Amino acid sequence: MRAAPLALRLLCLAGLWPLARLTGGHSPNKRRHKEVYLAEETRNKPGGRVDFRLKKQDSTKSLLIKSEQLLRIEDHDFAMRPGFGGSAIPVGIDVQVESIDSISEVNMDFTMTLYLRHYWQDVRLAFPSGSNKSRTFDARLVKKIWVPDVFFVHSKRSFIHDTTMENIMLRVYPDGNILFSVRITVTALCSMDFSSFPLDTQNCTLELESYAYNENDLMLYWKNGNDSLRTDEIVLSHFFIESFHPSYGLAFYSSTGWYNRLYINFILRRHIFFFMLQTYFPTMLMVMLSWVSFWIDRRAVPARVSLGITTVLTMSTIITGVSASMPQVSYVKAVDIYLWSSFLFVFLSVIEYAAVNYFTTMEEMKKLRRAKVPPSFNSTTQAMAFDGCYHDNDIDLASFGEAASTTNTERTGHSRDSVADSAPGEGTRLRRKNPVVRKLQYVMSNSHMIDSYSRVIFPMSYLLFNVIYWSMYT
Repeated sequence: MRAAPLALRLLCLAGLWPLARLTGGHSPNKRRHKEVYLAEETRNKPGGRVDFRLKKQDSTKSLLIKSEQLLRIEDHDFAMRPGFGGSAIPVGIDVQVESIDSISEVNMDFTMTLYLRHYWQDVRLAFPSGSNKSRTFDARLVKKIWVPDVFFVHSKRSFIHDTTMENIMLRVYPDGNILFSVRITVTALCSMDFSSFPLDTQNCTLELESYAYNENDLMLYWKNGNDSLRTDEIVLSHFFIESFHPSYGLAFYSSTGWYNRLYINFILRRHIFFFMLQTYFPTMLMVMLSWVSFWIDRRAVPARVSLGITTVLTMSTIITGVSASMPQVSYVKAVDIYLWSSFLFVFLSVIEYAAVNYFTTMEEMKKLRRAKVPPSFNSTTQAMAFDGCYHDNDIDLASFGEAASTTNTERTGHSRDSVADSAPGEGTRLRRKNPVVRKLQYVMSNSHMIDSYSRVIFPMSYLLFNVIYWSMYT
């Protein structure tokens, strides 16, 4: 009797076992959802660890695969430009200048960091969207689609920033419009004119152009006209930025044709205060220092020669320092005109003393020749001073003053007789010396007057030179 109910229970259990197997078991999908849920829960907890079995799931990679499927990247050949075979595709450009890092006069180039943005439409990337929201991607998707091949003309070197990842952004809209932005630092050539340096103004240009597509395939244009070029507040140490403005043009290559070219123009005006402190003010002081010798006694040869040589050498050092920081150009710069003119004033002050010393010596030698010197008087040893000049107060003319006066009386009488004997006859004309020549002879015979005139002529000439110089270049 008991065996019958037991057998019946065993039969029921055997019939319900497959059903329990189907309903009670965990499917792979449910396990995957559970693992993802546990991973999210563990990530939110501080110090939580993710199970090693979840590492093989890369949500970003799976999202990228879904995006590629959404944009149908595998269905198109993105090696070809959009609308291949038709009209040129318009590509709008928008630039925001972040900074001008450096400007080199020696290398004639500048370094600029900027955000370069491209705008175009590629219907192959259009996707359905109920909310009409765009999708943003990084550099990984950029390598799989077509992008404009814009490059910088006359660039020496450039690179895309890659900290912490490549600074590239791609934004795709449902209708196929695309925004492609990249952060670039570029060093480009700037042809500078230094004829007015350092009172110059430089006009530098950064040029953008498509490398492979001419105007029949790609049309570059400024996206928002003059508002397409924006700049942050840029402060430079040696320059003041007067203006930033975009422009447009065409470039022709004999082998490939015409290309659209965009220009980023900026005008730089140099700050003069740095060069005033480093070059102009020291030069002015050296020139004025050379004038001090005009107030020093003309017989003080060591003092005046030392001062003149010191100022000449200092001017040579200033000229060498300025030339070392400038490119080797074949024309004269404004700073060269000022420095060499100032050097000429310093050099003339040394030549002025050489003339004063020479005429002083000649004047004292003539005085010695006119006087009757006693046989016991050694004019060479006693009249020559330590500095090499003849001095009036070193010669004692009192011992032979009477003889000198007698000689002068005899010469005067003799000259009068000669004039009386050689009186001009009829038709004889008397020639008078030129007043300029007489004045020059008078100055030469009175050498101290050269210093007196130099005290006025040198400062006035240098002042006139400065007035003309600064009125021309400012």
